[in-house]
Amino acid sequence: MATGGEVAVLVGLQASGKSTFYAQCLSDRYALVSKDLFPRGARNKQQRQMRLVVEHLAAGRPVVVDNTNPSPAEWGPLVETAHTRGATVTAYWFPPDVAGSLRRNATRDGRERVPDVGVLATLKRLRKPSPADGFDQVREVWFDGRGGFEVRG
Repeated sequence: MATGGEVAVLVGLQASGKSTFYAQCLSDRYALVSKDLFPRGARNKQQRQMRLVVEHLAAGRPVVVDNTNPSPAEWGPLVETAHTRGATVTAYWFPPDVAGSLRRNATRDGRERVPDVGVLATLKRLRKPSPADGFDQVREVWFDGRGGFEVRG
């Protein structure tokens, strides 16, 4: 059943600015789905994420998926689900800055901090999304040096 709508998929390393970008630039228009918001011991996080995306689209709400989404294995089901429902899908690509991500991650506390090995493991799987992956648009996101972001594309 086609419903239309929009899905934004954030793609980048941990501590690359994805959640801050959402808060500053997208939160006024898009509902948020993130596995980070699920309880730590929650089961079937992928199924839960997909169900929430479908529910937002069915309700006519644009939705952002804020996870690392490093490869087609993660973003493919999101693209397919969105297109099946007539939604457009935009990837927001945060080009890797490993030193910057590790530095920002080191300032995080508790559950928010990811072991450095986790950031490096994500880097090994991280791939730049493209229209060939089914995205209707791919936009690059960079820090602007003034506490905000510059979006290209």
